[in-house]
Amino acid sequence: MTLPTPLNLPKWLSENSHLLSPPINNFCVYDAHGITVMVVGGPNARSDYHINTTPEWFFQYHGAMLLKVVENPDSLNPLFKDIHIGEGEMLLLPPNTPHNPIRFANTVGIVIEQHRPAGSVDKLRWYCPNVTCRKVVYEASFHCTDLGTQVKAAVQEFAGKHVEERRCKACMVGIVGEQPDV
Repeated sequence: MTLPTPLNLPKWLSENSHLLSPPINNFCVYDAHGITVMVVGGPNARSDYHINTTPEWFFQYHGAMLLKVVENPDSLNPLFKDIHIGEGEMLLLPPNTPHNPIRFANTVGIVIEQHRPAGSVDKLRWYCPNVTCRKVVYEASFHCTDLGTQVKAAVQEFAGKHVEERRCKACMVGIVGEQPDV
């Protein structure tokens, strides 16, 4: 087995930053030994919350990001929180935590994820943007084998749905991807 050579991140970014494009803005730099390492740039364009059965490690290399999370997502009163991750900071997100990474312009982070165990199911969940409602509007599920392509495909599929398919059936006000008139 040939060992990989070190990755010079500043050099890689100067030569490859064009690969960090919306809506997900990630590029896999390592995918071996049960681990996926991605470089992720901003800005991104996502309204989904990813639910992963394994932990995720976030490191903010340049600039800051916002990680929107949902604590107790299956309870009657899920708690929506914002976690700010500044330059040089890291966070280990527990498994099964719905999260929406918001990346700003000219920012770069590293995300490390484990390969998914057989039978595990990743989810992308879209919540009603109406803060007085916050019900689940839509959910896509899949066994994740290629994070870079599967998440992007699910996000693009949902974005292409007719506005009525993105409207919250609970409050009839919130439309995912648009600001509610509340």
